[in-house]
Amino acid sequence: MIRVLVVDDDFMVARLHSTLVEQVPGFTVVGAVHSGTDALTAVRELRPDLVLLDMYLPDLPGLEVLRELRGTGAPEDGPDVLVVTAARDAETVRGAQRGGAVQYVIKPFEGQLLKERLLRFAERREALAALQAPEQRDVDRLFGDTAAPGGEPDEPGRPGSSGDRGGSDGGALRPHEAAAGSDGRRVRLPKGLTEQTAGLVRATLDAETGPAGLSASECAGRAGLSRVSARRYLEHFVSVGTARVTLRYGTTGRPERRYHRVDPAGSAAPAHNGP
Repeated sequence: MIRVLVVDDDFMVARLHSTLVEQVPGFTVVGAVHSGTDALTAVRELRPDLVLLDMYLPDLPGLEVLRELRGTGAPEDGPDVLVVTAARDAETVRGAQRGGAVQYVIKPFEGQLLKERLLRFAERREALAALQAPEQRDVDRLFGDTAAPGGEPDEPGRPGSSGDRGGSDGGALRPHEAAAGSDGRRVRLPKGLTEQTAGLVRATLDAETGPAGLSASECAGRAGLSRVSARRYLEHFVSVGTARVTLRYGTTGRPERRYHRVDPAGSAAPAHNGP
C-alpha cells in the first residue's frame, strides 16, 4: 500500500484530493495538512511514500518545501513528491522538475487525471523495485528515452514514450499489463483508449473477487469514470480474453451484463445468472 500525505492550504480541496487518492487501488491517505511547516513535520512523523504538494502555502513556498523533502539525506530516505497546484508559470514548473517532483498536475483538473498520475507513479515505483541487473533498454524505458518493445518508435503521448515526458514507466516493466491478451502478449489498445485508464479499470475488475462480478455502472462508480467509458474498457478486455461476461436476468428489462476477471491461466469467477 502506498502511503500518501496531502498538503493543501484549502481544507476542502485537501479533503477532495484525499477522497480521490483513496479511490485508487493500492493507495491510502495517512494525513492531510495545510501549511509547509506542518508538511515537513508530518513527513517526519508519518513517513509517507508520496506527498501531494501544493505550491501556494501560507507560510513556506512550495518549492522550498520540495527542496527540503528531496534535497536532504539519501533520495530513498524521503518521500516522492507529486505537485498539485494552480501555479502554471514556467519558473515554478522548472523548479519542481529540478527539485525532483515525479509529476505536476495543474488545478483545476478532472479527478481522473490525478488518478491516472497516481497509477503511473505506482507502476514506475514497482518497476524500480523489481530492477536487479537492468539492461540499458530497461533503464531507458524507465526514463522514457527509448522506442517501444519490438523496435517500433513510441507514439507521442503514450505513457513512457518520448512524447510524454510526464511519466517514466515502460511497457515491459508494468505491474499490470492492461493491454495484454489472454496469451500474455501485448495487444495495442483501440483508438481512444489509454493505458492509464485501462490500468485503472483492470485494477478495479481484478479487485472484485465475488462470484457476481461487476456491472459497468459498478465499475464506473469505483473507478471514478463514466459508465460509458468503463464499459468500453471492459468490453475491450472481453475481446482480448482477459475478462468474460455473464448475463444476470431481473424481473423486467434487458439482462444486465456482468464482467468477471480472467486470470492468466484462463479461469474466471464462477458465473452468477440469478436475479
